[in-house]
Amino acid sequence: MSERDAVCVIIPTYNNASSILQVVEQAMGYCRNLIVVSDGSTDGTPELLETLPDKPEIISYKKNRGKGYALSRAFAYARSRGYRHAITLDADGQHYPEEIPRFIKAMEEHPGAVIVGSRSLNQENMPRENTFANRFSNFWFTLQTFIRLPDTQTGYRLYPLYRMQKMHLFTSRYETELEILVRLAWKGVPVIPLPIKVFYAPAGEQVSHFRKGRDFLRISLLNTVLTLTALVYGYPSLFLHKWFKRS
Repeated sequence: MSERDAVCVIIPTYNNASSILQVVEQAMGYCRNLIVVSDGSTDGTPELLETLPDKPEIISYKKNRGKGYALSRAFAYARSRGYRHAITLDADGQHYPEEIPRFIKAMEEHPGAVIVGSRSLNQENMPRENTFANRFSNFWFTLQTFIRLPDTQTGYRLYPLYRMQKMHLFTSRYETELEILVRLAWKGVPVIPLPIKVFYAPAGEQVSHFRKGRDFLRISLLNTVLTLTALVYGYPSLFLHKWFKRS
């Protein structure tokens, strides 16, 4: 299996019945290896997926467990199928599937790296709280890894699955993507930003499952834990990886 054939696309979804079919059909045009995780959807999303003439692989369960849990399930399944890389994108239509080839090209140019989509924080219709949360998260990511990244919050990424086999996550919801990014950086995995376009519906039409109070608290607690962990593990690990690389 070539590196290109070993790439899959993962779409976690929770009650995205209004957009999931279009996102899946468009993504299928750029990658046939598609895995959709229905994270306890109650709006008929799993049933809609079954109506597709060209169905993706579907993981579905009844209880909503969080985006992080859905990704963990999909990553484990993808590795069991022999995939070495996974591109993740959201099911709400914000991400453009036509950018999938750009992620694959970046993967080939930067072997073994995690490729992170980078949005413009000045984009029209971007919710104000997204801008603040991203800058807040960027600051802590730099503190924890010594890496400057323009966007640590986007879900449009390409992960090297073979670098994540022994990674046992302690989060399971929105904040999991940040935990993965920090821990990959500590393992010496290059973190490469890739500018992307994002569609934001006009104010009043935007649908988000981000719970401002609870999820922001989760992110703050995670950053506290990661910063403390960086002192005893992250920084020494980064130093050793750089030392071995120079040697």
